[in-house]
Amino acid sequence: MRIWRDPTKRRWIAWTALAAAYALVSVHRLSTAVLAEQLTAAFGTTGAALGTLHASFFYIYAAMQLPAGVVADRVGSRLAVVAGTVVMSVGALVFGSAHSYAVAFLARALVGFGGSLLFIAILRFCANWFRPGEFARMSGLTIAAAGFGGILATTPLALVVAATDWRSTMLGLGLLGFGLAAVASLLSRDSPAEAGLPEIDGVPMARTPSLRAVAGNARDVLGELETWLVGLILFAGTGVNITVFGLWGVPYVVQTYGLSVTEASTYTLLGSLGLLFGPPLVGWFSDRTGRRTVLIAVGQGIIAVGYAGLAAVGRPPLPVVGLVFFASGFLAGAYALGYTVVKERHVSGASGVATGTVNTVAFSGAALLPTLMGLVLDAYWTGETLSGARVYSVFGYRVAFALVAVACLVAALGGLWLHRLEARP
Repeated sequence: MRIWRDPTKRRWIAWTALAAAYALVSVHRLSTAVLAEQLTAAFGTTGAALGTLHASFFYIYAAMQLPAGVVADRVGSRLAVVAGTVVMSVGALVFGSAHSYAVAFLARALVGFGGSLLFIAILRFCANWFRPGEFARMSGLTIAAAGFGGILATTPLALVVAATDWRSTMLGLGLLGFGLAAVASLLSRDSPAEAGLPEIDGVPMARTPSLRAVAGNARDVLGELETWLVGLILFAGTGVNITVFGLWGVPYVVQTYGLSVTEASTYTLLGSLGLLFGPPLVGWFSDRTGRRTVLIAVGQGIIAVGYAGLAAVGRPPLPVVGLVFFASGFLAGAYALGYTVVKERHVSGASGVATGTVNTVAFSGAALLPTLMGLVLDAYWTGETLSGARVYSVFGYRVAFALVAVACLVAALGGLWLHRLEARP
C-alpha cells in the first residue's frame, strides 16, 4: 500500500499506535478523581492517605523520567512503549484485585513504573520521524492524546464504574493495555530506516548514542540553569493539572455544589477537553511564530489568576469553575513548550535525556501536590463522611486552591526568567 511505503504517512500510523497506549496512561493517572469515594471506602483512607495513594503512581513515574530518557535513546521508542505498557497493565490487574492499602499502593506504583516509559519514548519517536520545526506541535499532539485519555477518565469512566464496580473497571483497563501493547509492536518502528523506508528530508539522521555519549549529554543537560527553570514550570503546570483533574476536582464539585460524582466529572472533563485542543494549537502557533518562553509565562500567569479566583470566592457559579478547569487544560500547551525549549538546546541524540530530565521535575509536582492538597483539606475536615469519604469545608477548598494558585504564579515567574535568559544574544 502506498500509505505504508510513504514515510511521511507511515509516521502517522505509528504515532497513533504509540499515542493510544499513552492515552491509557492518562486514564490510569487521572482515574482517582472518579474513584475517590470508592477507594476511600474500600481502604479506609484519610484525605492525605488518598492523596498519597493517588501520588504513588507519580513517585516512581517521576524518578523514572531520566532513566526513561536513557532507555528511549538506547533501545528505541518501540520497545520502550511496548514494555512499559505491559508492565503498566500488570499493575492495573494487581490494583483491581488489591484488598489492602499497602498492596493497592504498590500496584499503583507499578502502573506508574510502566507508564513512565511512554511519553519520553514517543517524543524520541517524534524526533526521529518529524522535522525540528514540527516538534512543538507534535509534543502538543502527544499531550493532546493524554487529554483524550483524561476525557475517558471522567464521565465515561464514572459511567462504567457505576454500571459495574471499580475493581472490574481496573481489570478491564489492564486487559485493554495488553491489546494496545500488541498494536504498538506491530505498527511502530523507531525510525524510517528501521521501517525500510527512505529518510525524511530535514529530519536529523537517527543514531543510537554510546553510553559515554549519553553520560555526556546528561552532564550538559543537568548543568544548565535553563533546564531547572523549565523543570520548575513543568513541576507546577503538570502537578496542578494532575492534582485537580486527577483527584480533588471531582470531590470539590461534589461536596461544594451537591452534585453526583458522574455530574461532577463533567467539569473535570472540561479540563481534559482543554488539554485535548490547547497543546496542539499552542504548539502550532509557537512553531509558526518562533515564540516559546513568552507563551509559557503568559499561560502560567492566566492559570494562576483563574485558581486565585476560585480561592477568593470558594463557591463561584459552576460555569466559572468549568471555565477555569478548561483554561487550565488548554494552557497546558504553554508550559508544554518547555519540552521544545530543552530539546532545541541540545543535539538530536540527547533528546531523550533532555526531555526526561525536565519530566522528572514535572512529575515530582504530580507526586507532591496531591498529598499537600490532601493535608490542607484534612485540616478543614468537617468531621462528617459521605459514603465513607470525608467531607471538607468550602474554606478548606479555598485554601487548597490558593496553594494551587501560588504554584502557578511561581511557574509564571520562572517563565519570565527563562524568557530573559533566552533573549540574551
